[in-house]
Amino acid sequence: MSEEKDLRIRSKVISEGANRVPNRSMLRAVGFTDDDFKKPMIGIASTWSEVTPCNVHIDKLAVKAKSGAAAGGGAPMIFNTITVADGIAMGHEGMSFSLPSREVIADSIETVVGAERLDGVVAVGGCDKTTPACLMAMGRLNLPSVYVYGGTIAPGRLDGKDIDIVSSFEAVGQYQEGIIDDEQLHKVECSACPGAGACGGMYTANTMASAVEALGMSIPGSSSTPAVNDYKEEECRQAGELVVDLLRNDIYPRDIMTKKAFENAITVVMALGGSTNAFLHLTAMAHSAGVELDFDDFERIRKQVPHIADLKPSGRYVMQDLYEVGGVPAVMKELLEAGLLHGDCLTVTGKTMAENLAEAPALKEGQDVIRPLDNPFKPTGPLVVLKGNLAPEGSVAKMSGQKISRFEGTAKVYDSEAEATKAIEAGEIVEHDVLVIRNVGPKGGPGMPEMLSITAMIVGRGLNGKVALMTDGRFSGGSHGFVIGHIAPEAAMGGPIGLLQTGDKVTIDSDTQEINMHVDDAELAERKANWKAPEPRYKTGVLAKYAALVSSSAKGAVTDAGLDKF
Repeated sequence: MSEEKDLRIRSKVISEGANRVPNRSMLRAVGFTDDDFKKPMIGIASTWSEVTPCNVHIDKLAVKAKSGAAAGGGAPMIFNTITVADGIAMGHEGMSFSLPSREVIADSIETVVGAERLDGVVAVGGCDKTTPACLMAMGRLNLPSVYVYGGTIAPGRLDGKDIDIVSSFEAVGQYQEGIIDDEQLHKVECSACPGAGACGGMYTANTMASAVEALGMSIPGSSSTPAVNDYKEEECRQAGELVVDLLRNDIYPRDIMTKKAFENAITVVMALGGSTNAFLHLTAMAHSAGVELDFDDFERIRKQVPHIADLKPSGRYVMQDLYEVGGVPAVMKELLEAGLLHGDCLTVTGKTMAENLAEAPALKEGQDVIRPLDNPFKPTGPLVVLKGNLAPEGSVAKMSGQKISRFEGTAKVYDSEAEATKAIEAGEIVEHDVLVIRNVGPKGGPGMPEMLSITAMIVGRGLNGKVALMTDGRFSGGSHGFVIGHIAPEAAMGGPIGLLQTGDKVTIDSDTQEINMHVDDAELAERKANWKAPEPRYKTGVLAKYAALVSSSAKGAVTDAGLDKF
């Protein structure tokens, strides 16, 4: 009988030798025994915190992952990282810290695993930035790893109808317009978020969880299992066992996170009508894994994949509804059978995507959450890349639920979200306006803040489709309307959006995929000659460091690209 191979691919430097007695003394203090030092050390990266419902339950899930890793033959240890609640940070200066938190989370996981010489990783995430951050760390470390999503929140209930966090944001606009009163506004506030779990629609958290499942890096089905479902704990236990199996079988993240796997992720995002933030996060994750991924890849896949999901923010249903009719695996099964997925991609189960999906249930008969592929909402994906003299590197529009594809209007330009908010509240934004919010990109914001408050106010005031909004910032996955974000290059880097002036005519066309301002070349040249880069808003601290290092949004807004110039 052959002896099992040594799985201590890195921790052996601590586990053995007289010189490492002090190291082992420290680990004995947290519970290690002689037997544990013969096992691979597994890090359980927990994003638990009490600052958001998305992550408030993850402490218990991390314990289940630890028990699975121990049962599988590992020596597991839980460590924590941060999270930022986007819904709480939204609409004020706190949102500048949201996207940078992705880098902090990824850096912190890489730091702990690197310092402690751990052999494998299970990460449990929740709110928007935790999922891509965990995958970025896994891609960089390239150690056997499994991701588990903490799960979606259940819908809130008010007056016999389901509501969610976006209902709260839109209620503000309705209140300002006099459509609802103080009492109804308070009822919405108290009913929108009933407990643990990430925001319920096909917003950023659920989008990225679905993408990671399609990527092959998470437990099959785990992206759609609700947070309060008992099976979520079982998924975490399975993840703990699986990571030790990955060590035994020499399966590493970069074996799974291939170009074809990222194409699968994009396919699922397009079919589900996911968040525009997928562009930022998938390109950043690909960068971490050494995979070239750009806007052209998104466009190529978008043209092949129909939008089939009736999910919020533009549709009727939430993630829990999708779970009840078969979940993400059932949707992927449909896509695979139609030849839209690469079935030969390896996954954390050790099986291929096709092998996993062969065991998955089909969509339930009679359901209307997911349309048939031959009767889609749109024949192509709804996340569209637009380019033109306003966005030479590109910009992103989400066209699901939009009845119009072209908008011509007059620019009203603001250099902060706060200025634009005051303009909306004062009734200055009217039909046919193109509301422009600039100097809020990755460097200019800094941190590329989301504009959910702004888009919700526009919708709440009845201006959806009557007003366009464009920004070098970004949008929440809960945003909808005629909105264009990620305009690159950003204003702070001398991008053309920084030359735009109030009164300029702007055309946005999702059919021709163009976004242009109608200003003659001589005038533009004069404006460019007079343009001066804005002073950095932060001179010290995390946001100053982020602004100094961050790449273009078209490159994923990462902070570890181009470091050779320093």
